[in-house]
Amino acid sequence: MSDTEIFVSVGRRKTSVARARLSSGSGKVMVNDKPLGEYCYTDQLAMIASRPLAVTGTTSSVDADINVKGGGPVGQAGAISHALARALEKYDSSLRAILKKEGLITRDPRGKERKKSGQPGARKRFQFSKR
Repeated sequence: MSDTEIFVSVGRRKTSVARARLSSGSGKVMVNDKPLGEYCYTDQLAMIASRPLAVTGTTSSVDADINVKGGGPVGQAGAISHALARALEKYDSSLRAILKKEGLITRDPRGKERKKSGQPGARKRFQFSKR
């Protein structure tokens, strides 16, 4: 792998889609042209998003440029994590075992359950009255 090589991957979670471009570097992670810590405004969201880098120990050796759209903050953090994990796998195939063990390569299939007719939501029922 040369210094100019870029590894591109897509990550998804709920209705969010993230595209990650990974290259060798100094550990700069930009999300929608903002630093990761600024874009993921809580420590928990930033931790979820950067987990693949922390688990593999590549936090200070790769640069990532990520574009994410759709969904909310939690879904976007999950999509960023998925995209980074898949890009790291392309970057260095020996990291696959670590990422797989942590469950970071698998796409989380959970989404929003549809609303059913005759109910106010997906699971909630209208109040029952016996009389």
